[in-house]
Amino acid sequence: MPSVSGLLEERELAARRRVEELREEADRVQAELVVAEQDWNEWVIARSRVGEVLALGGAGDAAQDSTEGLRETDPQPAPAKPKSVVPMWRAGLAWSALSVDYQRILRILFDQGDPGQGPLTCQEMAAAFGIDPVPAKVETLRSKAKRLVARGWLAESVPGQFTLMPGVAGPGGGS
Repeated sequence: MPSVSGLLEERELAARRRVEELREEADRVQAELVVAEQDWNEWVIARSRVGEVLALGGAGDAAQDSTEGLRETDPQPAPAKPKSVVPMWRAGLAWSALSVDYQRILRILFDQGDPGQGPLTCQEMAAAFGIDPVPAKVETLRSKAKRLVARGWLAESVPGQFTLMPGVAGPGGGS
């Protein structure tokens, strides 16, 4: 007859394997999401640039009509969340390129991320924001922080611990 301790170890091992499989799947999906978001962002920029060219091209009403057609048929970001697409960080890009929620994350890391203090977890960020550290709210913060990592604004040297990426300056400037 197997021991209780042996049975528990077997179950623990099976659970750990399942968690590792799910993490690998989540990493794969996250990588695909990053690529898809970049592709989407490039199309948004391309459409915007074409609209600018057509508007400035002096073609008059025809240019205006063609850009209006694009706006009516293509899906637009919800007006309640302007600037929800997180741009890739580059030297000189200001925090104002981000939505308010993302700026708040950068602000808290800038204000509380002194070199001696080290990285912050999402629970610590939630507490600093005055948010109840319930799982749903912490996961929302984690999702946004991970997106900032994928876009080069934040670093995550240890899973779940975030710092500003070297080169990302304070709120006044991007570098």
